[in-house]
Amino acid sequence: MKNKVITLIGGGGFVGRYVAQALLRRGARVRIAQRDPRQAYFLRTQSALGQTQFIAADVRRPDTIARAMMGADAVVNLAGTLGSDADAIQAKGAAAVAEAARAAGVEALVHFSAIGADAQGETPYARSKGEGEAAVRQHFPNATILRPSLIFGREDQFANRFARMVEKLPVVPVIAPKTRFQPVYVVDVAAAAVAALEDPERFGGRTFELGGPDVLSMAELIRQIASLLDRKIRTVELGTGTAGLVAAFPGTPITRDQLRMLGHDNLVSPGAEGLVELGVTPTPFESVAPQWLVQFRRYGRFSRHAHTA
Repeated sequence: MKNKVITLIGGGGFVGRYVAQALLRRGARVRIAQRDPRQAYFLRTQSALGQTQFIAADVRRPDTIARAMMGADAVVNLAGTLGSDADAIQAKGAAAVAEAARAAGVEALVHFSAIGADAQGETPYARSKGEGEAAVRQHFPNATILRPSLIFGREDQFANRFARMVEKLPVVPVIAPKTRFQPVYVVDVAAAAVAALEDPERFGGRTFELGGPDVLSMAELIRQIASLLDRKIRTVELGTGTAGLVAAFPGTPITRDQLRMLGHDNLVSPGAEGLVELGVTPTPFESVAPQWLVQFRRYGRFSRHAHTA
């Protein structure tokens, strides 16, 4: 990777920043391309002088994507959304990125999709992800497609959200309590992307499903978070009807589409290639999550001492 130019589409996002950091440590020159590159300026402090470049680009505007790939050796497409423009970003946008990568003659393309991607799926998210994969294969057959399960890490919007609820509420409502996940550590996901970039002849043209070592239901995940925070809570499991009423109100933390997605397990498919095949050892949630979830503990890092004083 040393001195190679790698364009990260959406490189300032949650996963993108970890991919960028991993590449910077390997001496790559990283070009962050996103709609508002100013949101990624924090990466400047993690690189050597001249090692990062920031450029405005939008997957919905192919001309900006072509400009972002000029002179690049490889590309990682991290653009994604849970919003109403899923088709524009995750299907048509994925096609635009793959087309531009082929036209630019880049050596490798890593495309981020998701477990459950299905062009015939019941939600716009699943359908757009599936259509995006098909478009990538059409325009750049040697691309590596990564399908992560639920991704956790210091800045995630999932485990942290539940930790806040556990911190403040004696009774925590649980939507889709029996739905199962394989939470995967964001550092492992970044390592998988870098492995694919480093050896496109070996990993190109293949699809990898990325899951952690543990299979947890939604209820089990929340109870594990509570245990890590030393909090005793009660959980109330919400039925589909009640959860649907919650999702119907504007401004709620979950949409109807997300609720439909939670109706299905999010697990690595039997026999699918994953982290191990990419040379990455999966990290258990409970082995690293306390590093940042400690902020939600009563008395923080001094809580155990305070309890015994």
